[in-house]
Amino acid sequence: MNRVFITDKITNPDIEKEVLGDELSSKLHEDIEVLLVWHKKISNEYIDKLPNLKAMVRYGVGYDVFEDIEYIKQKGIYASNTPDYGTEEVSDTAIAMIMNIARGITRYDYQCRDYKDGSWQANTLKNIKRNSDYKLGVIGAGRIGGSVILKANSLRLQTYFYDPYLSSGTEKMLGAKRVDSLDELLETCDIISINCPLNKETNAMVDEKFISKMKKGASLVNTARGAIVKDLDVFYEPLKSEHINCVSLDVLPSEPPKSGLMIDAWRAKENWLDGRFLINRHSAFYSDKAYFEMRQKAALNAKRVLDGKKPINIVNGLN
Repeated sequence: MNRVFITDKITNPDIEKEVLGDELSSKLHEDIEVLLVWHKKISNEYIDKLPNLKAMVRYGVGYDVFEDIEYIKQKGIYASNTPDYGTEEVSDTAIAMIMNIARGITRYDYQCRDYKDGSWQANTLKNIKRNSDYKLGVIGAGRIGGSVILKANSLRLQTYFYDPYLSSGTEKMLGAKRVDSLDELLETCDIISINCPLNKETNAMVDEKFISKMKKGASLVNTARGAIVKDLDVFYEPLKSEHINCVSLDVLPSEPPKSGLMIDAWRAKENWLDGRFLINRHSAFYSDKAYFEMRQKAALNAKRVLDGKKPINIVNGLN
C-alpha cells in the first residue's frame, strides 16, 4: 500500500486517487515504487534514496526532468512520459500563432490604437500575403508537428518539414514536402514552427547562427520546449532590424522570464516591436479535458507498474 508518490505541483490529487486509491502516498518513503513527476528534477541522489523504485512517470511530454536517463536504465527503473494528452491543444495554439503572423492580427491591434479619422482602414501591412503563398516549415513532424501540418494544409498553406527520424513516406501521409536539411527549411520557409523534442541535438538549437540562416522577413513559432532557444536576446537585433518579422513563443528558456534586452523591450511595449513578439505563458497544453486526461493517463501508467506490467511510453530504452 501507498506505493505511488507525486513529487510536485499537484496539491489536490483527486484525479490520481480515482485511479490509484490507497496506493497514493502523501509522503516520500523507502517503499515507494512509482513516482509521478511534474517539474521536479530527478537526480541520481534522489533515486538512490528509493531502493524499491520501479518506474517514474512524467506528467507531460518532455522528460528532461530525468537528469540521467542512462543511470535510470542501469538501475532497472523505467522512465516514461505522457505524450498523447494535449496534441490537439498544442497544435491548435501553434496554428493560432501561425495564423496571427499570416494575418497580422496582433500587429493591427497594436498599431490602430492611435489612428485618427481618415487613416483607420488605409493602414494595411504590406507584407501580408494570401495563405496559399506562405511556406510553413515544421521542425519535428511527430504527433504535434504532424497535426500542425495537417491543419495548415486545410488552411491552404504550403507545408514543409524537417525530421531525420521519421521513415520514408511520412511526407505522403502528411501531404507535405520533406526537406533533407535544417538549412534548406530555414532558407525556404516564411514561418518556422518548432515541434521537436528537447535533447542534446536540439538544446539551444535556435541561436544567432540559426536565425541568420532564416529567410529574410521570416517568422518563428515555438510551442515545443523553451530550452530549444539559446536565450531570448538572440531575437532582439533580428527583430529590431526586421531580419525576422515575428516571434511567437509558448515556452521560454527560463520561466518566468528574467530581465534582458528582449524581455525589457517587450515589457516596456517599445514601439519598434509593433506587436511582433508574442508570449503565451506555457499554456498551450491546457484545456479542461486535456488537463484531466494528462493526469489520468499518468496515473493509469503508474497502476500498470503496480499490477506487474511494463509502463507504456518508455523513454529510457529499458525493455
